[in-house]
Amino acid sequence: MTVEEKLAKSLTAESVELIPYLPYLLQDLWELGASPKDIVEMITRHIPVSKETKVLDLACGKGAVSVNLAKELGCLVKGIDLIPEFIDFAVQKAQEFGVGELCDFAVGDITELVKTEKDYDIVILGAAGDVLGNSEETIKLLKKTVKNGGYIIIDDAYGNDESNPQYPTKEQWLEIFDKTGIKLIEDKVIDDDEIARLNDEQQKWIIKRANELKEKFPEKVCLFDSYIQTQQDECNELENEISGVTMLLKVM
Repeated sequence: MTVEEKLAKSLTAESVELIPYLPYLLQDLWELGASPKDIVEMITRHIPVSKETKVLDLACGKGAVSVNLAKELGCLVKGIDLIPEFIDFAVQKAQEFGVGELCDFAVGDITELVKTEKDYDIVILGAAGDVLGNSEETIKLLKKTVKNGGYIIIDDAYGNDESNPQYPTKEQWLEIFDKTGIKLIEDKVIDDDEIARLNDEQQKWIIKRANELKEKFPEKVCLFDSYIQTQQDECNELENEISGVTMLLKVM
């Protein structure tokens, strides 16, 4: 699978043909995955942070997590994403929040850069799916980016049962952590009502922008309709088949 195909999959797009339209479709949304509030609170509860603390935010999207971390905790954050328009937006937001000097945003392929980025105190992978491989492969790659005793934050999901290998159950995640030398410090499962509210709000904006694109590009109506449907399918999955979760892990 190419990096573009992985990117499309992580953003619930069935085809790489949709990638050029994603900035338009998602223009009304700043938070594209993990909750900045939840991550700030988790770090505050468990990790001593100073102005020397270095955070790596992989697949940072439009920088919502990175900018909020820099603003609330005063730490240094490097955010990487493959979509240039997202990075441009993140840079703009960092300036707007007065943390431009604390944030370093770059366009890049995290599947390659995860192999070379090193010595961070915290690494974050927010709602990027299996872009780095399966759960165990992902943990092993993330582990290499942080110092001994460093922390990993993943926004993913617990499978409600063992029927879907893409989403390990909590017990299976714990087995992976044990196998890879990781300790689960805290996990926050997203409330069903909150998931439903977020899904409804995001779908409203995506449908609005998709309809605008359908008027502009009538020959691509099926492409945009397909995106709306895959987004809805993901919402249904999150509300019924899996439990969205943010996990704070420590490298032992």
